[in-house]
Order: sequence, then structure tokens, then C-alpha cells
Amino acid sequence: MKIKLFIISFLFGALGYAQTAITQNIRGRVIDQQSETPLPGVNVLVLEEGTSKGAVSDVDGYYVIQGVPVGRVSLGFSFMGYEPVTVQNVELLSSKELVINVSMRENTEQLDEVVVTADQQKERVKNERVTVSGRTFSIEESQRFAGALQDVSRMASNFAGVQRSNDSENDIVIRGNSPIGLIWRMEGIDIPNPNHFGGLGATGGPVSMLNNNVLANSDFLTGAFPSEYGDGVSGVFDLQMRNGNYDKHEFLGQIGFNGLEAGAEGPINREAKSSYLINYRYSTLGVMSAMGIDFGTGTAVPYYQDLSMKLHFPSSKKGTIDVFALGGISSIDFLDSESEESDGGFYSDDQDLRNRVRTVVLGASHQYFYNKDLYSKVTVAATTIGNFTSVDTISSDGKLITPVYRQEFVQNDIQLSALVNKKFNARNVVRVGSFVTFKNYNLLDSTYDSDLNAFRDLRNHQENDMLYQPYVNWQHRFNEKWEANLGVHSMFLQSNSNYSIEPRFGLTYRLREGQSLNFGYGLHSQIAPVVILYEQIRLPDGSYIQPNEDLDFTKSHHFVLGYDRMFANRIHFKAETYYQYVYDAVIEQHPGSFSSLNAGGFNFGAPDSVKNGGRGYNYGLDLTLEKFLDKGFYFLTTLSLYESQYRGSDGIWRNTAFNGNYVYNLLGGKEFVLGKSKTERRKRKTITVDAKLTYAGGQRYTPLDLPASIAKDEEVYDESRAFGEQYDPYFRTDIRIGYKLSGKKVTQEWALDVQNVTNHQNPFGQDYDAEAQEAITTYQLGLFPMVLYRITF
Repeated sequence: MKIKLFIISFLFGALGYAQTAITQNIRGRVIDQQSETPLPGVNVLVLEEGTSKGAVSDVDGYYVIQGVPVGRVSLGFSFMGYEPVTVQNVELLSSKELVINVSMRENTEQLDEVVVTADQQKERVKNERVTVSGRTFSIEESQRFAGALQDVSRMASNFAGVQRSNDSENDIVIRGNSPIGLIWRMEGIDIPNPNHFGGLGATGGPVSMLNNNVLANSDFLTGAFPSEYGDGVSGVFDLQMRNGNYDKHEFLGQIGFNGLEAGAEGPINREAKSSYLINYRYSTLGVMSAMGIDFGTGTAVPYYQDLSMKLHFPSSKKGTIDVFALGGISSIDFLDSESEESDGGFYSDDQDLRNRVRTVVLGASHQYFYNKDLYSKVTVAATTIGNFTSVDTISSDGKLITPVYRQEFVQNDIQLSALVNKKFNARNVVRVGSFVTFKNYNLLDSTYDSDLNAFRDLRNHQENDMLYQPYVNWQHRFNEKWEANLGVHSMFLQSNSNYSIEPRFGLTYRLREGQSLNFGYGLHSQIAPVVILYEQIRLPDGSYIQPNEDLDFTKSHHFVLGYDRMFANRIHFKAETYYQYVYDAVIEQHPGSFSSLNAGGFNFGAPDSVKNGGRGYNYGLDLTLEKFLDKGFYFLTTLSLYESQYRGSDGIWRNTAFNGNYVYNLLGGKEFVLGKSKTERRKRKTITVDAKLTYAGGQRYTPLDLPASIAKDEEVYDESRAFGEQYDPYFRTDIRIGYKLSGKKVTQEWALDVQNVTNHQNPFGQDYDAEAQEAITTYQLGLFPMVLYRITF
């Protein structure tokens, strides 16, 4: 009898186990959007039929929902006196707790009969002071979009008004502006170029240092941004690192295009809810090169590694302290002396070039709440970026190496950011703050003098400078329909006493539920590129002059008018028209076609002596139609029509290097869930298929002057026809296929990402072939497959 009871109990237990769904916890925190104070008593519900799971936030705003079946989940947040928030179709994995932090907006009026609903969708930016030209991007998008390669810059090129400058790097062109006009901000401070091989003065590079496994959902802005942003004229990446899990240790391993990486996170003190988050990556391109994969560098192999870290120490009494770090080093050597190819492969057939880049960001912040409506935040950070380049010539027999050129460019910054945020009531919020940056430059250029048998300095300059950027912003909500953001940003550069006062203004009118009209204006300015501002000219007596040290800021007026509408079935439409007028751009002293507005374009070089006075304008229309992920399906289609012109010191209006005139993107994807129903499966298996198509106007270029090139036996461009020619339209298709297996405690993912599936040849530039005495066209990336494997546990 006992044996029979045991068998029956065992069978029923096994049957119950087989039908028990794999579950995981959802946790997070709810805060007031305007004051950032925690909201206790918020009702949090899992929005799924047959499920009554939920939680209530505690006195510090934290909530935990336990035992939620894995898969796509949606949450609803409601609280008396606040607009309800819905977070939809977020993926819950068995191997990792899902953290959803939400900010809720207080109603300006107490409504008895009308219920205001607000979805926390991707069109709603995290920074509530942004009125136009802003979008919050999710980290899942950067992981899933075909061709994004886990890179936020490449992912952003799918958005309206944005395009890649070329396939080999992740520089982005925003509404016809030069890539150098972009502001990179992380954890509230401006950071140097966060890309491997990118270097001083640039904003992009071949491989990103930013690891999307440690980033939180962040904002991307493309114009007329509010007063807290400065020293940039095109756009902003405002990035936030997420906090580690404060209750459970979790681990990650991954191998893909960005390298071999390992990550860990977990609690430091569970009771205090303090946590750590750390991730390290090392390049795998050496392995790919050995497999015969060509990634556009000839026989040279790029090497790089980076580290990301964040420590989080919250306290309701002492305030919240965060410590964060980002660092990376990269190197590549084009060595003709070791090449068996007669042409040296890629860089040159008679030279060795070595390049090294290092970037470090280390900072800490303290946020303190004086009461529920007033807080301050102070952030201190040290950053450095350095470029180190050497060039040597090789004799015809390859036995003699002669030094030619050395470059060491280093910028060290110490930055202080301080702000005070006061919420007077639901209608009025004021923020006052300032950025103070100490800048140290060490710029060295030298060429080898064979007569002296030593290097002779072309430039040897050390400079200390201070940049001050105070700002103020007032947000006023007239009622539930009208909202205004008014602000002023200012810049003052100590070395030459140049300053700017920049008004910013944004206005929103909500026509009815799901529709709004938006207007934004801003005057924006940017310091001249460092290598131009601190140019040195060596005189015959050995002394130096600095002809450009008094250069003023480049300035730009932004005007944006937009219409936004949310339809049923999670379909979103957005239209924005804009006009930008740029003045005081850097141009050459003598009549010519040079302008800093083309910086970042192919074959960009600056004359020794320059001045302000350049002009430019950009205008256009950006259209977006998007279906957010729903029932496993999403799509995004964007069309940008624009015109971008500039005027140099010769007084002639020309196309800028980035005036392609149009960009069209179409991308979408479908997620297929395999196996039994959600409540019965012991393992969740999904297949994702994603694709992207891009069709854009061809790149502008300056043609070669072939007779002059033949006479000089080197490239000579016809500057009288600067950017007067245009390549054929750019066309590229990418696909991504992924498979994810979510077990009880471990989730594994495999993916194949193929860029330029059709192997379409898109022109990149024009070079001179001295042997054939003819112009040749070089092409961008061809078909490029990339695999990824990720495991979390």
C-alpha cells in the first residue's frame, strides 16, 4: 500500500513539475518624473489574461513581483494623482531578473471623470525637458536590429534624419551636419570619443567602446535640444549605465563582432540595495583574420579591449552615490616591411604605420534630496584620450627602415557638473546647473630631419584651459494640453575669452489623446576642433606662432516643428520639418572652399591659418512610421528629405560633404515562439528574423585633378569643384537570424548577422594610382557575415 501511494505521489509530482512554467522575478523602482523622489504605494500589475500577479511599491519606491512566467510581459503602473504608465512587451528571461524602473508624471489637475493614459513608449524621451527631435532607444533594439552589431551609433542610423558617414566607421551624420557636432554624454558628464581607433576630435570609430550589456535605455536627440546640453551643434547621445542587480548575482558571457566578453553584477549589500556591475571585452578580430574574413584593413589586424563598470550606493539619508568607469585601448599596424604583397596590402606600398588610441573615463556622482521637491546632484569626472601615431619608410629591398613622422595628441579633462532641481508644483519645475571643465592638451607633431639625424617638431604645444557652461531651465505646464520649456545655456572659454549666450525654447500642444504638435528653437555653439584651434607654425628662427588661438565658436540656430500621433495597435507616426542656419564656421584666410562643416568627410584636411566667417544651412523633412513590438512583430520605416549647403571664404555656395538629399530606411522583424503554451513549457525557445534595407543619395566628393596628379605623382584634388560630384545612390540590405533557448537557470542565444547581403558595391572615395596614372574608386564594405553567442546565468 505504501509503495502504491509512493508511486502515485511520484507520478503526480512529476506531472506537476512538467507542467510548471519557468518563472522569474520582476523588480524595479518608481519615482516622480519631475522631482525624482520615490513614489510609495504605486500599484504595479502584470497585464496578462489569467494572471493576477502584482505588487505595491514600498516607502523607497521599490517593488518586486515574484514568480512571473518567462516570455514577453507587460506591466501597468497606477497611482492616485499621477498619469498611469504602461510598459509593454519586455522580454523576461529565466536566467536574469527583469528590472523595470519607471518615472510617473503628476497630473496638473485632479480629474474625477476623465482617465488620462500614458504609455511609456519609445517615443517618450527620458529627459522630460526635451520637446522635439528626441527619442529613447532601448538596449534590446541595439541588440536586435539587423546591421546594428550591438552598437548604439549604428542602431541610431535607422532613425529619421540620421545616416552613417560610411560603412567602415560608426560616425553618424544628423540632418546634414558634420559628425564632429555630436555630443557624447554618459552619467551626466560629457565624455571624449567612446570608440576604438576614433581618437581626439572625432566622434566615431570602427568599433564602439560602449557596451550595450551595461547600458540602460537612453536618449538620442537630433536638434533644438534643451539648455543642459552644450558644446555641440548637431545632436546628443545622453547615455545612462544601468545599476547592477541589488538582490542576486548574475553573469554573462558573449562572443561576437565586438569581441569576447564577460560580465558580472550583483549586490554589495542587499539591505542597503547597493550593487556592482562590471564587463570586460577583448578583440576577436585576430581570429576572424586568420579565418580569411576581410573587414576592410588589408593585412593589418585591429586589436582592442575595454572595461565598463558601475557601483551604486543608495541611501535615503545620505543620498545616492554612483561610481562609474569606461576605458579602452586599441592598436593597429599597417606594416609593409612584413607584407609579402607587392603593394603592401592597404595603407601604402613603402611605409609602416602604427596607430595607438587610449580612452579613459572615471567619475563619481552624489544625488541628495533635501525634501520631496528639491534635490541636488554633483558629478566629478576625469577623462583622457590619446592618439599615438608613427610612420616609417621602407627601402625598395625592404631592408632599411627610415623614421618619417611621429604624432602624440593627448587631451586630459577634469569635469565638474552640479545642478539643483526644484519642483514647485505639478506645473512648475526649475533646474539650474553648470559644467566646469579643466582642459589640458599635449600636442606633438614631428618629422625626421635626415641632416640632423633627429626629429624636428612641427608642433609642440601644451595648453591649459577652462570651459564654463552654466544653464537654467524652467518647465511650465499651463494645463494638460499646453507645456513649455524655456532655458538659457552659456559658454565661456578662458584662453581667448570667447563666450556665447544661447536661448532655448520648446512648446507642446496636445491636440487630443495620442496627438501633439511640438515646436523647438535653440541657439547652439561649439568650440573649434582642437587640432585647428591650437595649430602652431614654426618660424625660421625656431620659434612658433599660434595663428588660430582666437577662433570663436561655431554657432547654429535650430528651428523644428513636429507632429506626433499614436494610433491603435501600437503604431506611431511622427513628422518633423526643420531649418538650421550655421554661422562663424571655420574657413581659410585666403579665398578657398575649405570649411569645418565638412569635417569628418573623405579626405578632409585643414589649412594652417583659418578664421571664422563660414556660413551654412540645412533644412528638410523627417518622416517616421513605426509599429512597436506587438505579438512578436515590429517594423520601422523612415524617410528623410534634406538639403545641406555651405559657403567658404571664396563666397561660393556648395553642397556639403554630407548632402545626400535623401535617406530611406525600412526594417522589421518577427519573433517566433516554439513549443507549448507559456504556462506549460519547461524551456522557452524563440527564433527571431530581422531585416533592414537602406537606400540613400550618393556621397558628395571632390574629383581628382588628373593632369596635376600626374605632374606631381600624387593625389591632387580640384578644389574649384569641391563636393561638386556625387556617387551613385547608396544601397544596402542586412539580415539577422537569432535563436534563443531559455532554460530554468540559463539562457543561451545564437545569432547570424549578415551585412550587405547582396554584396552591393557602394563607392567610398577616389584615389590616384601613380603606376597606372589614373583615378580609381575605392568601395565600402562588401558582404560581411558575423556570428554571435551569448549566455546569461
